Amino acid sequence: MTEQTKVVVIGGGIVGCSVLYGLAKRGVTDAVLLERRQLTSGSTWHAAGNTTYFGPYPAMTRLFTGSIKTYLEAEALSGQSVGFHQTGSLRLATSAAELEAYRGLEALYDELGIPYHVISPEEVAAIYPLLNLEGVHGAAHTPTDGHVDASGATYALAKAARQLGATIRTNSPVTGIERAGAGWRVHLEGGTIEAEHVVLAASFWARELAQQIGLDLPLYALQHHEVITGPVKDLQGLTEELPTVRDPRAPANIRQERDGFLCGVYEQNPKFWATEGIPKDFTEELLPPELDRLMPEMERVIERLPCFGDAGIKTVNNGPICYTPDGLPLLGPVAGHDGMWLASGFTVGIGTGGGAGDYLAHWIATGAPEFELSMTSPARFPKTMPRDEVLNRIKSAYEAGYSLK
Repeated sequence: MTEQTKVVVIGGGIVGCSVLYGLAKRGVTDAVLLERRQLTSGSTWHAAGNTTYFGPYPAMTRLFTGSIKTYLEAEALSGQSVGFHQTGSLRLATSAAELEAYRGLEALYDELGIPYHVISPEEVAAIYPLLNLEGVHGAAHTPTDGHVDASGATYALAKAARQLGATIRTNSPVTGIERAGAGWRVHLEGGTIEAEHVVLAASFWARELAQQIGLDLPLYALQHHEVITGPVKDLQGLTEELPTVRDPRAPANIRQERDGFLCGVYEQNPKFWATEGIPKDFTEELLPPELDRLMPEMERVIERLPCFGDAGIKTVNNGPICYTPDGLPLLGPVAGHDGMWLASGFTVGIGTGGGAGDYLAHWIATGAPEFELSMTSPARFPKTMPRDEVLNRIKSAYEAGYSLK
Protein backbone atom coordinates (compact mmCIF):
# COMPACT_ATOMS: atom_id res chain seq x y z
CA MET A 1 0.00 0.00 0.00
CA THR A 2 1.36 3.42 -1.00
CA GLU A 3 0.19 6.60 0.71
CA GLN A 4 0.62 10.19 -0.43
CA THR A 5 1.54 13.15 1.73
CA LYS A 6 3.31 16.47 1.37
CA VAL A 7 5.99 16.09 4.06
CA VAL A 8 7.50 13.14 5.89
CA VAL A 9 9.55 13.93 8.99
CA ILE A 10 11.79 11.06 10.11
CA GLY A 11 12.66 11.17 13.80
CA GLY A 12 10.54 11.75 16.89
CA GLY A 13 12.91 13.69 19.12
CA ILE A 14 12.72 17.35 20.06
CA VAL A 15 13.86 18.49 16.59
CA GLY A 16 11.54 16.30 14.53
CA CYS A 17 8.53 17.22 16.66
CA SER A 18 9.50 20.91 16.41
CA VAL A 19 9.57 20.66 12.60
CA LEU A 20 6.18 18.94 12.53
CA TYR A 21 4.62 21.52 14.85
CA GLY A 22 6.14 24.37 12.86
CA LEU A 23 4.65 22.97 9.66
CA ALA A 24 1.23 22.39 11.20
CA LYS A 25 0.93 25.89 12.65
CA ARG A 26 1.65 27.25 9.15
CA GLY A 27 -1.17 25.17 7.70
CA VAL A 28 0.94 22.31 6.35
CA THR A 29 -1.01 19.54 8.05
CA ASP A 30 -0.51 17.03 5.24
CA ALA A 31 2.57 15.92 7.14
CA VAL A 32 3.54 12.67 8.84
CA LEU A 33 6.23 12.11 11.47
CA LEU A 34 7.72 8.63 11.61
CA GLU A 35 9.48 7.41 14.75
CA ARG A 36 11.17 4.01 14.88
CA ARG A 37 10.18 3.46 18.53
CA GLN A 38 8.62 6.03 20.87
CA LEU A 39 8.96 9.81 20.91
CA THR A 40 12.21 10.99 22.57
CA SER A 41 13.81 7.54 22.04
CA GLY A 42 17.07 8.84 20.55
CA SER A 43 19.05 11.32 22.65
CA THR A 44 16.16 13.55 23.75
CA TRP A 45 15.03 11.36 26.63
CA HIS A 46 18.31 11.70 28.54
CA ALA A 47 18.95 15.38 27.69
CA ALA A 48 19.42 17.86 30.53
CA GLY A 49 16.91 20.24 28.96
CA ASN A 50 19.01 23.41 29.21
CA THR A 51 17.56 26.33 27.24
CA THR A 52 19.98 29.23 27.19
CA TYR A 53 19.66 32.40 25.15
CA PHE A 54 23.42 32.54 24.65
CA GLY A 55 24.55 30.87 21.41
CA PRO A 56 28.07 30.11 20.22
CA TYR A 57 27.65 32.51 17.29
CA PRO A 58 25.54 35.68 17.05
CA ALA A 59 23.85 34.30 13.93
CA MET A 60 22.65 31.26 15.93
CA THR A 61 21.07 33.31 18.69
CA ARG A 62 17.65 33.37 17.03
CA LEU A 63 17.53 29.56 17.17
CA PHE A 64 18.17 29.70 20.92
CA THR A 65 15.65 32.47 21.59
CA GLY A 66 13.11 30.83 19.29
CA SER A 67 13.29 27.55 21.17
CA ILE A 68 11.88 28.74 24.49
CA LYS A 69 9.22 30.70 22.62
CA THR A 70 8.23 27.61 20.63
CA TYR A 71 8.05 25.33 23.69
CA LEU A 72 5.90 27.76 25.67
CA GLU A 73 3.67 28.28 22.63
CA ALA A 74 3.16 24.52 22.29
CA GLU A 75 2.48 24.25 26.01
CA ALA A 76 -0.24 26.91 25.81
CA LEU A 77 -1.89 25.22 22.82
CA SER A 78 -1.65 21.61 24.00
CA GLY A 79 -2.03 21.94 27.76
CA GLN A 80 1.03 19.69 28.12
CA SER A 81 3.55 21.18 30.55
CA VAL A 82 7.09 21.68 29.26
CA GLY A 83 8.39 22.11 32.81
CA PHE A 84 10.08 25.44 32.13
CA HIS A 85 12.22 26.74 35.02
CA GLN A 86 13.07 30.40 34.46
CA THR A 87 16.27 30.42 36.46
CA GLY A 88 18.42 32.52 34.17
CA SER A 89 21.96 31.71 33.10
CA LEU A 90 25.45 32.95 33.83
CA ARG A 91 28.18 32.46 31.26
CA LEU A 92 31.42 33.21 33.03
CA ALA A 93 34.20 35.22 31.43
CA THR A 94 37.54 33.70 32.40
CA SER A 95 39.55 36.25 30.42
CA ALA A 96 39.32 39.92 29.52
CA ALA A 97 38.83 38.91 25.86
CA GLU A 98 35.78 36.81 26.75
CA LEU A 99 34.24 39.65 28.72
CA GLU A 100 34.78 42.06 25.83
CA ALA A 101 33.20 39.58 23.43
CA TYR A 102 30.17 39.33 25.71
CA ARG A 103 29.86 43.13 25.65
CA GLY A 104 29.93 43.01 21.87
CA LEU A 105 26.65 41.07 21.91
CA GLU A 106 24.65 43.66 23.85
CA ALA A 107 23.27 45.35 20.73
CA LEU A 108 22.09 42.02 19.30
CA TYR A 109 20.12 41.09 22.40
CA ASP A 110 18.70 44.59 22.61
CA GLU A 111 17.46 44.22 19.02
CA LEU A 112 15.89 40.85 19.86
CA GLY A 113 14.27 42.20 23.01
CA ILE A 114 16.05 39.66 25.22
CA PRO A 115 17.21 40.79 28.69
CA TYR A 116 21.00 40.51 28.62
CA HIS A 117 23.54 42.05 30.97
CA VAL A 118 27.32 41.89 31.16
CA ILE A 119 28.02 42.00 34.88
CA SER A 120 30.99 42.34 37.19
CA PRO A 121 32.43 39.65 39.50
CA GLU A 122 30.75 41.41 42.43
CA GLU A 123 27.38 41.19 40.70
CA VAL A 124 27.99 37.52 39.90
CA ALA A 125 28.68 36.90 43.60
CA ALA A 126 25.42 38.59 44.56
CA ILE A 127 23.46 36.35 42.15
CA TYR A 128 25.38 33.15 42.90
CA PRO A 129 27.21 33.38 46.25
CA LEU A 130 28.32 29.73 46.17
CA LEU A 131 30.79 30.28 43.33
CA ASN A 132 34.53 30.69 43.73
CA LEU A 133 35.19 33.64 41.42
CA GLU A 134 38.98 33.41 41.29
CA GLY A 135 40.03 34.21 37.72
CA VAL A 136 36.55 35.40 36.73
CA HIS A 137 36.39 38.78 34.97
CA GLY A 138 32.60 38.94 34.94
CA ALA A 139 29.77 37.15 33.17
CA ALA A 140 26.98 37.38 30.63
CA HIS A 141 23.67 37.17 32.49
CA THR A 142 20.48 36.18 30.68
CA PRO A 143 17.88 36.23 33.48
CA THR A 144 14.85 34.94 31.57
CA ASP A 145 16.14 31.61 30.20
CA GLY A 146 16.65 28.38 32.14
CA HIS A 147 15.71 24.77 31.45
CA VAL A 148 12.76 22.61 30.43
CA ASP A 149 11.79 18.99 30.84
CA ALA A 150 13.06 17.58 27.55
CA SER A 151 10.41 14.86 27.28
CA GLY A 152 7.63 17.22 28.36
CA ALA A 153 8.63 19.75 25.69
CA THR A 154 8.71 17.04 23.01
CA TYR A 155 5.28 15.72 23.93
CA ALA A 156 3.85 19.25 24.03
CA LEU A 157 5.07 19.84 20.47
CA ALA A 158 3.71 16.48 19.36
CA LYS A 159 0.31 17.03 20.97
CA ALA A 160 0.02 20.53 19.53
CA ALA A 161 0.95 19.27 16.05
CA ARG A 162 -1.69 16.56 16.27
CA GLN A 163 -4.31 19.07 17.43
CA LEU A 164 -3.56 21.15 14.35
CA GLY A 165 -4.01 18.15 12.05
CA ALA A 166 -0.56 16.59 11.57
CA THR A 167 0.05 12.85 12.01
CA ILE A 168 2.56 10.99 14.19
CA ARG A 169 3.32 7.30 13.88
CA THR A 170 5.46 5.61 16.48
CA ASN A 171 6.93 2.11 16.18
CA SER A 172 7.34 2.85 12.48
CA PRO A 173 10.97 2.28 11.49
CA VAL A 174 11.99 3.49 8.05
CA THR A 175 13.51 0.67 6.01
CA GLY A 176 14.43 2.62 2.90
CA ILE A 177 14.38 5.96 1.09
CA GLU A 178 14.51 6.47 -2.67
CA ARG A 179 13.76 9.09 -5.30
CA ALA A 180 10.25 8.81 -6.76
CA GLY A 181 9.73 11.17 -9.69
CA ALA A 182 9.91 14.73 -8.42
CA GLY A 183 9.53 13.56 -4.83
CA TRP A 184 10.56 10.76 -2.49
CA ARG A 185 9.41 7.30 -1.54
CA VAL A 186 9.83 6.25 2.09
CA HIS A 187 9.61 2.53 2.78
CA LEU A 188 8.18 1.14 6.01
CA GLU A 189 7.71 -2.42 7.16
CA GLY A 190 4.01 -2.20 6.34
CA GLY A 191 3.98 -0.09 3.20
CA THR A 192 5.36 3.05 1.57
CA ILE A 193 4.71 6.78 1.70
CA GLU A 194 5.38 9.11 -1.22
CA ALA A 195 6.06 12.71 -0.33
CA GLU A 196 7.19 15.96 -1.89
CA HIS A 197 9.52 16.64 1.04
CA VAL A 198 11.44 14.43 3.46
CA VAL A 199 13.11 15.79 6.60
CA LEU A 200 15.86 13.71 8.20
CA ALA A 201 15.66 14.61 11.89
CA ALA A 202 16.94 11.29 13.14
CA SER A 203 20.00 12.38 15.14
CA PHE A 204 22.76 9.77 14.93
CA TRP A 205 20.62 7.54 12.66
CA ALA A 206 20.54 10.24 9.97
CA ARG A 207 23.92 9.23 8.59
CA GLU A 208 22.79 5.68 7.78
CA LEU A 209 19.46 6.83 6.36
CA ALA A 210 21.23 9.34 4.12
CA GLN A 211 23.62 6.69 2.79
CA GLN A 212 20.64 5.06 1.06
CA ILE A 213 20.40 8.04 -1.30
CA GLY A 214 24.14 8.41 -1.82
CA LEU A 215 24.86 11.05 0.83
CA ASP A 216 27.94 10.82 3.04
CA LEU A 217 27.05 13.01 6.02
CA PRO A 218 29.95 14.07 8.29
CA LEU A 219 27.97 13.06 11.33
CA TYR A 220 29.02 10.81 14.23
CA ALA A 221 28.11 10.31 17.87
CA LEU A 222 30.31 11.03 20.88
CA GLN A 223 29.79 9.85 24.42
CA HIS A 224 28.66 12.67 26.70
CA HIS A 225 28.48 12.51 30.49
CA GLU A 226 26.13 14.18 32.94
CA VAL A 227 26.90 13.97 36.63
CA ILE A 228 24.12 14.37 39.23
CA THR A 229 25.04 14.93 42.85
CA GLY A 230 23.32 13.97 46.06
CA PRO A 231 21.72 16.60 48.31
CA VAL A 232 23.71 19.80 48.82
CA LYS A 233 23.42 21.44 52.23
CA ASP A 234 24.01 24.93 50.81
CA LEU A 235 20.91 24.63 48.63
CA GLN A 236 18.61 24.04 51.57
CA GLY A 237 16.50 27.02 52.46
CA LEU A 238 16.96 28.83 49.15
CA THR A 239 13.77 30.55 48.06
CA GLU A 240 14.72 30.65 44.37
CA GLU A 241 16.43 28.15 42.08
CA LEU A 242 19.99 29.11 41.20
CA PRO A 243 20.82 30.07 37.59
CA THR A 244 22.64 27.70 35.29
CA VAL A 245 26.38 28.37 35.15
CA ARG A 246 28.53 27.79 32.08
CA ASP A 247 32.23 27.84 32.82
CA PRO A 248 34.59 27.92 29.81
CA ARG A 249 37.49 26.85 32.02
CA ALA A 250 36.04 23.50 33.10
CA PRO A 251 34.43 23.30 30.46
CA ALA A 252 31.04 22.39 31.89
CA ASN A 253 27.51 23.55 32.56
CA ILE A 254 26.11 23.29 36.08
CA ARG A 255 22.52 23.74 37.14
CA GLN A 256 20.45 23.01 40.20
CA GLU A 257 18.53 19.74 40.06
CA ARG A 258 16.08 19.74 42.97
CA ASP A 259 18.31 19.65 46.09
CA GLY A 260 21.51 18.81 44.18
CA PHE A 261 23.39 19.73 41.00
CA LEU A 262 23.40 18.42 37.45
CA CYS A 263 26.64 18.95 35.55
CA GLY A 264 27.29 18.34 31.87
CA VAL A 265 31.00 17.86 31.21
CA TYR A 266 32.96 18.34 27.99
CA GLU A 267 36.03 16.27 28.70
CA GLN A 268 39.26 16.77 26.82
CA ASN A 269 39.57 13.11 25.87
CA PRO A 270 36.14 12.23 24.43
CA LYS A 271 35.26 8.83 23.04
CA PHE A 272 33.24 8.10 19.92
CA TRP A 273 30.35 5.69 19.83
CA ALA A 274 29.22 3.38 17.04
CA THR A 275 31.37 4.84 14.27
CA GLU A 276 30.91 1.63 12.28
CA GLY A 277 27.13 1.89 12.45
CA ILE A 278 24.38 2.13 15.06
CA PRO A 279 23.61 -1.30 16.58
CA LYS A 280 20.33 -2.60 15.18
CA ASP A 281 19.04 -3.45 18.66
CA PHE A 282 19.98 -0.09 20.23
CA THR A 283 16.99 1.35 22.07
CA GLU A 284 16.60 3.83 24.95
CA GLU A 285 19.95 2.98 26.44
CA LEU A 286 22.74 4.71 28.30
CA LEU A 287 26.38 3.73 27.87
CA PRO A 288 28.62 2.51 30.69
CA PRO A 289 29.93 5.56 32.59
CA GLU A 290 33.65 6.27 32.51
CA LEU A 291 34.10 8.73 35.33
CA ASP A 292 37.89 8.51 35.35
CA ARG A 293 38.04 10.31 32.00
CA LEU A 294 36.20 13.27 33.50
CA MET A 295 38.35 13.84 36.56
CA PRO A 296 40.45 16.79 35.26
CA GLU A 297 37.26 18.65 34.30
CA MET A 298 35.45 17.61 37.49
CA GLU A 299 38.29 19.00 39.56
CA ARG A 300 37.81 22.38 37.86
CA VAL A 301 34.06 22.20 38.51
CA ILE A 302 34.74 21.61 42.20
CA GLU A 303 37.24 24.50 42.29
CA ARG A 304 34.54 26.75 40.84
CA LEU A 305 31.73 25.39 43.03
CA PRO A 306 33.27 23.86 46.18
CA CYS A 307 29.98 22.56 47.60
CA PHE A 308 29.65 20.38 44.48
CA GLY A 309 32.58 18.33 45.74
CA ASP A 310 31.05 17.87 49.19
CA ALA A 311 27.76 16.47 47.92
CA GLY A 312 28.83 13.11 46.55
CA ILE A 313 27.85 11.70 43.18
CA LYS A 314 24.42 10.09 42.95
CA THR A 315 24.17 9.31 39.23
CA VAL A 316 26.42 9.38 36.18
CA ASN A 317 24.65 9.30 32.81
CA ASN A 318 26.64 8.61 29.67
CA GLY A 319 24.68 8.94 26.45
CA PRO A 320 25.49 9.42 22.76
CA ILE A 321 25.31 12.94 21.37
CA CYS A 322 25.50 13.80 17.67
CA TYR A 323 28.28 16.05 16.30
CA THR A 324 29.42 17.55 13.00
CA PRO A 325 33.01 18.67 12.29
CA ASP A 326 32.29 22.24 13.40
CA GLY A 327 29.81 21.43 16.16
CA LEU A 328 26.92 23.11 14.32
CA PRO A 329 23.84 21.30 13.01
CA LEU A 330 23.05 20.30 9.46
CA LEU A 331 19.92 22.39 8.91
CA GLY A 332 18.48 23.08 5.51
CA PRO A 333 17.98 21.61 2.03
CA VAL A 334 20.35 19.09 0.47
CA ALA A 335 21.92 20.45 -2.71
CA GLY A 336 21.11 18.32 -5.74
CA HIS A 337 18.33 16.46 -3.90
CA ASP A 338 15.25 18.65 -4.23
CA GLY A 339 12.80 18.04 -1.43
CA MET A 340 15.33 16.42 0.90
CA TRP A 341 16.02 18.37 4.10
CA LEU A 342 18.39 17.83 7.02
CA ALA A 343 17.74 18.67 10.66
CA SER A 344 20.42 16.62 12.37
CA GLY A 345 23.72 16.98 14.22
CA PHE A 346 22.41 19.05 17.12
CA THR A 347 24.91 19.31 19.95
CA VAL A 348 22.49 21.56 21.84
CA GLY A 349 19.29 19.80 20.84
CA ILE A 350 16.92 21.18 23.45
CA GLY A 351 18.52 24.62 23.45
CA THR A 352 18.13 25.07 19.69
CA GLY A 353 15.59 22.39 18.69
CA GLY A 354 12.48 24.55 18.95
CA GLY A 355 13.97 27.44 17.01
CA ALA A 356 15.58 25.17 14.44
CA GLY A 357 12.36 23.27 13.80
CA ASP A 358 10.46 26.52 13.36
CA TYR A 359 13.16 27.87 11.02
CA LEU A 360 13.09 24.79 8.79
CA ALA A 361 9.29 24.57 8.79
CA HIS A 362 9.04 28.19 7.63
CA TRP A 363 11.46 27.43 4.79
CA ILE A 364 9.53 24.33 3.65
CA ALA A 365 6.14 26.02 3.95
CA THR A 366 7.03 29.29 2.22
CA GLY A 367 9.89 28.31 -0.07
CA ALA A 368 12.41 30.66 1.56
CA PRO A 369 14.18 30.88 4.93
CA GLU A 370 12.93 33.49 7.39
CA PHE A 371 16.52 34.72 7.87
CA GLU A 372 19.94 33.84 6.52
CA LEU A 373 21.82 31.12 8.42
CA SER A 374 24.51 29.91 6.05
CA MET A 375 26.66 28.46 8.84
CA THR A 376 24.21 25.56 9.29
CA SER A 377 23.86 24.83 5.57
CA PRO A 378 24.56 21.17 4.74
CA ALA A 379 26.47 22.44 1.68
CA ARG A 380 29.23 23.92 3.88
CA PHE A 381 31.00 20.56 3.90
CA PRO A 382 32.38 18.70 0.87
CA LYS A 383 30.27 15.87 -0.53
CA THR A 384 32.84 13.43 0.83
CA MET A 385 35.40 13.92 3.58
CA PRO A 386 38.02 11.44 4.83
CA ARG A 387 36.61 9.79 7.92
CA ASP A 388 39.74 10.45 9.99
CA GLU A 389 39.46 14.15 9.20
CA VAL A 390 35.79 14.19 10.18
CA LEU A 391 36.46 12.40 13.47
CA ASN A 392 39.44 14.60 14.35
CA ARG A 393 37.45 17.78 13.71
CA ILE A 394 34.49 16.50 15.70
CA LYS A 395 36.79 15.70 18.61
CA SER A 396 38.26 19.21 18.49
CA ALA A 397 34.81 20.80 18.35
CA TYR A 398 33.71 18.83 21.42
CA GLU A 399 36.88 19.61 23.36
CA ALA A 400 36.36 23.32 22.72
CA GLY A 401 33.40 23.25 25.09
CA TYR A 402 32.33 26.82 25.86
CA SER A 403 35.24 28.60 24.28
CA LEU A 404 34.26 31.50 22.04
CA LYS A 405 34.07 30.73 18.33
